[in-house]
Amino acid sequence: METLSLQHQQFLKKLNNQLFIILLLMVACFFTWSENVNITRAIKVVGRMGVMIFSILLYRKIIRYGSINSLEYKNIFSPILYIGYLILGFISFSWSTNPGFSALQWFMTAQSFVFSYFFVKSLKVLDVYFNGHNIRLYHLLGNAVFVLQLIFVIGMWVDPDVFFRLTDGGEEARLGGTMMNPNELGMLAGVGCACLIFDLYRFKNKVWTIVKILVIFYALFMTGSRSSLIGVLLIIFFHINQTKQKTLKFAIIALVAMVAPFAVYTVILKGGDQERLEEIMSLTGRLPFWQALITEGLPREPLLGFGFMRIDYKEFFQSAHTYPGKMTHNTFMQVLMNLGFIGFTIVLFQVFFTVKSILSEQKELKLMLIGILIPIVINSFTEFGIFGESNYGILFYQIIIFSIAFRNNNHLTRLQKIILKKKRPDLIQD
Repeated sequence: METLSLQHQQFLKKLNNQLFIILLLMVACFFTWSENVNITRAIKVVGRMGVMIFSILLYRKIIRYGSINSLEYKNIFSPILYIGYLILGFISFSWSTNPGFSALQWFMTAQSFVFSYFFVKSLKVLDVYFNGHNIRLYHLLGNAVFVLQLIFVIGMWVDPDVFFRLTDGGEEARLGGTMMNPNELGMLAGVGCACLIFDLYRFKNKVWTIVKILVIFYALFMTGSRSSLIGVLLIIFFHINQTKQKTLKFAIIALVAMVAPFAVYTVILKGGDQERLEEIMSLTGRLPFWQALITEGLPREPLLGFGFMRIDYKEFFQSAHTYPGKMTHNTFMQVLMNLGFIGFTIVLFQVFFTVKSILSEQKELKLMLIGILIPIVINSFTEFGIFGESNYGILFYQIIIFSIAFRNNNHLTRLQKIILKKKRPDLIQD
């Protein structure tokens, strides 16, 4: 920020707060904050629409203040194939077994897609025209996750009946309550840890960042989410392997050594309970459910599926030997069922080009995106995931897509130079 004028610094400080607020609100709109169905729908549909519009206005504000739209696209196959997936989903309304439900799910996914486009584009424009600014995606997202997890950590002590969900016949209480699936809340914690770890690299005073990470990790532990815990441990070991700072590496290893054995024994191994271990081996009934979907459900509509976010002709799919399910608990299986082999092929190529593009980015961006990708991909194999019913995992994946989709075009047109010179004469040399 030293290279920027005081006026620019004030503008960026205000903008940083606004970007944080809209990201926090966007993620918060995925929660079920009220038992009233109408209030929940208003938050999830109308609230997200308002935040999406605000993201567009913020982008326009940045352009008006002191920049131009000189960004061009790169790694084009990742966003193009995702748009192809959305187009196929839209067309599927015509054969969906519940067009209203498919349309609602598609609309919410499209909302977050537009939000992600303008949110990431705002950050990319800042990188070009405000060199030296300190607004970072990982800081915004990490702090947004921290605030939400802190609400649940405080809530579990203030009102445990609301913030805990009883499972396994009331034997286990998991953080999340009726507001959020514990596994989804755990995935959010994983994303928060992945982002805040970068603040450990950036800030000299690491105490407050460590406190935030510990609060998030405590919330993760209380969700009892096995997949999310595995994701966080993978993220931590990934960063241990990357960092060259011996003090930071030792601190992370020491922290993991203290916490991991207890967490793994309690959350993943469920205290050594034999019955629970057998349950884990079947992925709590998911394996037979997936087998039934492939052998009984898929042959009915193999090419184009049952319609966007639909897995059967009825509301629930149920085999003679499985529980009834409205979604597959596996995002790739979800695509296979709702858009058939055609949609599944589009998604596989889309993921391939996304990962390929991430690996070709500069180091900091690559490490950040991989860190975010790890928990949401792990979650995708057991819950809603990046192509499932509307959830913030989709939002994070869309942010990843656009984070690798823009670059600056250094060859400005004559008109662009004239406009930029009026706004920022310091950037244009005669």
